Amino acid sequence: MAKKLFTTKEIEILSTNPYVKSVSTKGITYTDEFKQIFITHADNGTPAREIFEGCGFDIEIIGMDRVHSSRDRWRAAYRKNGIDGLQDNRSGNSGRPRVMELTPDERYERLEAENNLLKAEIELLKKIRFAERGMKKIILSAEQKFILIRFVIDKYNLKNMITHLCKSAGVSRSGYYNYYSERAVEQRKLKEKMDEALRDIILKAFRFKNRKKGARQIKMTLAGQFNIVYNLKRIRRIMGKYNIICPIRKANPYKRMMKATQEHRVLPNLLNREFKQDIPYKVLLTDITYLFYGNSQKAYLSTFKDASTNEILAYHVSDRITMDIATDTLIKLKKNRKIKLAKGAFIHSDQGTHYTHPDFQKLVKKYKLGQSMSRRGNCWDNAPQESFFGHFKDEAYIKPCQTLEALKREIKEYMTYYNQYRYQWDLKKMTPVQYRDHLLEAA
Repeated sequence: MAKKLFTTKEIEILSTNPYVKSVSTKGITYTDEFKQIFITHADNGTPAREIFEGCGFDIEIIGMDRVHSSRDRWRAAYRKNGIDGLQDNRSGNSGRPRVMELTPDERYERLEAENNLLKAEIELLKKIRFAERGMKKIILSAEQKFILIRFVIDKYNLKNMITHLCKSAGVSRSGYYNYYSERAVEQRKLKEKMDEALRDIILKAFRFKNRKKGARQIKMTLAGQFNIVYNLKRIRRIMGKYNIICPIRKANPYKRMMKATQEHRVLPNLLNREFKQDIPYKVLLTDITYLFYGNSQKAYLSTFKDASTNEILAYHVSDRITMDIATDTLIKLKKNRKIKLAKGAFIHSDQGTHYTHPDFQKLVKKYKLGQSMSRRGNCWDNAPQESFFGHFKDEAYIKPCQTLEALKREIKEYMTYYNQYRYQWDLKKMTPVQYRDHLLEAA
């Protein structure tokens, strides 16, 4: 059969020819009259092309391959059976023979093959996760169906059922043979080797500084530390294929303490979520979070974060959530000589009891800093700080620490990693320290 397929317009043109019995996208059924005309003229030495054109056929549409195949077929039929050999005695206009009826044994064999295929498909689907709590099934790909068919054929010895099984599974027979061809198998093996090499490289970035990372972190670490650039989709594909998982934190918001006395004073929101002001050391975000470690032991972490660069400027760890945890962190911030606060620098926090406390507010004024607070119950007003705590709990090894001292060492190592080695998408794929230096140079 010729490979060329007819378009809708070409079918309409061919259908108007009186010598065409029927036409589809794949072929033409000619009238018996045209076949006889063709043989008569061909015996007189007229070229096949001229005969077709003389009867109103457009060779550009039909193609010479079809003309030559029709010529050879009709000549052979005429030599064998004469004029009767040119007559189309088949039912319908398609020219296709009637489907032979199956014997009871053949029908039983086909039903058994279909049943075995269904059993295998159900068995495979049991192993595949269902999306949305079983409400939506994952649809098998053609590749998975090819594997299923091969499994059924090998298990039940149904080698003569390939065509029927492909039809039942809704895949093409040629696709099945192509999938298991020697060339395709070799290509899959080569691709598997390439994916394994990619996996090893991605794992180096995933384990860099002994901190687990997501796809975007891996992409930036590869570029920043190994001078390797990979597409984000490729990284996610390899992570999914080899089950390289970055833990995702569960929502468990920090339960803030109630205000102890009427002396606590709430201050207005000066920041209004304008976190990125491109001025290092100006907007200082602060908050406190809890940490569970060891054998259900509990500690607390207080930090100051630069809103413009995401750098952690100061932090304090304590096993008690007293007023000192907030004031000690502020004192550490002020004592750090490397930090030169910008003009108009101010602290932004939530309305937690530590930050509304008179002692903390007095210390802020002493250091000549401004103070701003989020609106009550609105976590988005201090979102970057909350985001840091979330990433910190994902990536730091808190639970394995058995003592407070071990916990402090782990936090110290993580803070160094976060500030100097953890690339961030929103910081032009730089680390906080790199981005801080970048802003200072541009100023």
